[in-house]
Amino acid sequence: MATGRTDPQRRERILAATLDHIVEEGVAGVSHRKIAARAAVPLGSMTYHFTGIDALLREAFTRFADHIVAVFEEHLLRAESPEQAREAVTDLVHTLSEGPRRDLVLTQELYTLAARRPEYQELTQAWMRRSRHLLERHFDPGTARQLDALIEGLTLHRALDNGAPHPRALTRQAVTRITTTA
Repeated sequence: MATGRTDPQRRERILAATLDHIVEEGVAGVSHRKIAARAAVPLGSMTYHFTGIDALLREAFTRFADHIVAVFEEHLLRAESPEQAREAVTDLVHTLSEGPRRDLVLTQELYTLAARRPEYQELTQAWMRRSRHLLERHFDPGTARQLDALIEGLTLHRALDNGAPHPRALTRQAVTRITTTA
């Protein structure tokens, strides 16, 4: 096992191990000992790099939120017209809901923490602001807020549907309804 001086990726491994552990056992199962073992680092590395479990969880979930915002960026920054933006939002819903189950589990774990703990609510609010800002490149703020909620809701519904999830055309129809002015 490398020492901290020769192991510059140790902090990153700890964060990745934390997210992997949350996916398998939930936030309630996180402990310094379990994460250190999963990351293959000495137990002392945990307190060297993080002031406590909350600091570890906040940073791990911040990294996860950054990942999801990058997915939003990948889809939305390419759009150059309202029609392309509608298609990008439709693609985004299907990318997120058909993507790794890991992302869905981490999202729900973070939302559960945010429902109970203000510091995680702040983290999710910052994530939503960033997502809406990307949507506001193409839509007014009210529409962007509705689209953000639609993306979250449809992603969750599509990912958890045991039967055949609703088709892309239905997603596109919902996006069009929200983004087309009366």
